Amino acid sequence: MTSVAIFVDTQNVYYTTRDAYRKNFDYNTFWAQATANREVTGAFCYAIDKGDQKQREFQNILRAIGFEVKLKPFIQRSDGSAKGDWDVGITLDAIEYAEKADVIVLVSGDGDFDLLAHKIRTVHGKKVEVYGVPQLTAASLINAASEFIPIKRDLLLG
Repeated sequence: MTSVAIFVDTQNVYYTTRDAYRKNFDYNTFWAQATANREVTGAFCYAIDKGDQKQREFQNILRAIGFEVKLKPFIQRSDGSAKGDWDVGITLDAIEYAEKADVIVLVSGDGDFDLLAHKIRTVHGKKVEVYGVPQLTAASLINAASEFIPIKRDLLLG
């Protein structure tokens, strides 16, 4: 059986699906699609922890589906901007799991991950599937992936 490791840039998928469709990503449907006939070696959602109740409930839903939720604290800068970036954490985990899985699934449109996708494909010889909102996913990431799966209405709630 093919093994898979899943890495979800939770903030990215939240904002891109909201901006493009005014809807939320359907994690249950995604899970069923990404894991069909595959053994899951790891599944992670990376998020920023603002500490509110609604967010904790969402994180518990993700855990019930099968994800490990990794959190970083929300940091508000003095100028009003916010900091909360998981790019390095996602990259380190994906490189580690490239040794343990046949397929790496990345849910993000962030072009910063193009180097990661390229490295996993060329150095580790693994398939990299990228899920992203087509109009909000960097062309460099689409091109670096083995396969791009567009997030469209079938992967959205409502």
